[in-house]
Amino acid sequence: GLTSVDSRKWHISIERSSFIHVSKLNIKAPKDSPSTDGIRIEHSTNVILASSIIKTVLEVLVKKEEKRVEYVTITRANFYTTENGVRIKTWQGGHGYARHIRFERLLFSRVTRPIIIDQYSCSPHQHCNNHSTAVEISNILYNDLRGTTNSEIAVEISCSESVPCKNIRMKDIQLNYGINDEIYYGHPKSHCSNVVQSWDEGNVNP
Repeated sequence: GLTSVDSRKWHISIERSSFIHVSKLNIKAPKDSPSTDGIRIEHSTNVILASSIIKTVLEVLVKKEEKRVEYVTITRANFYTTENGVRIKTWQGGHGYARHIRFERLLFSRVTRPIIIDQYSCSPHQHCNNHSTAVEISNILYNDLRGTTNSEIAVEISCSESVPCKNIRMKDIQLNYGINDEIYYGHPKSHCSNVVQSWDEGNVNP
C-alpha cells in the first residue's frame, strides 16, 4: 500500500480521470495540519477507492466552472479523529453535476462531521452571495456507515434552494457520541435542507 504523511494542500488528487481503482492507502495528517484534504476527486468518472485508512477528509469536489463527477465508489475505509469524514462540496453559481456516488462500509472514530454535502461553498476571499444556479447533486448512497462522532451534528446536508439535491439514500447508518473510546447514550443530530426524493432504509441514526 501507499502511505502519505502531512502532505501540503491535499494528499492525493484524482482529476480529469476515468476508470481509476485505488486501494490500501494510509493517509495521515496531524490535528493542526493546514492540509485538510486527504483525497480529492474532481471532474472524474468511474472511480473506486477501497480498503484504506484515512486520518483526514475525503472530498468529492465540483468547482464553480462547469465540471462533472459521476460513478464514484468509496468502500471499506476507516476514518480516525478527523474534522470531516466524507464530503461532497460544490461551488455556488456553478454548473455541471455530481451524481451516482456511493459511500459504503465506512467506519468513523471520533470524526467531528462524518457526512457532509455542501452546495454553498465559495472562495474565502470573496463575499458569499446566493446564486440561482448550482451544481446538481443526485443519486447519492450512504450504506453501512458506523462509528463515533464528538459533535452534536453528525450529518449535515445543505443543498441549494434553486437546485436541490435529489435521490439521497441513507441505509443502515449508526453514528454515536464517542469520546476517548467511550460511547455515550443518545444520538447526535442531523441537519438537512433542500433535499427532494430521498429516503431511509434499515436503521438510520441520526
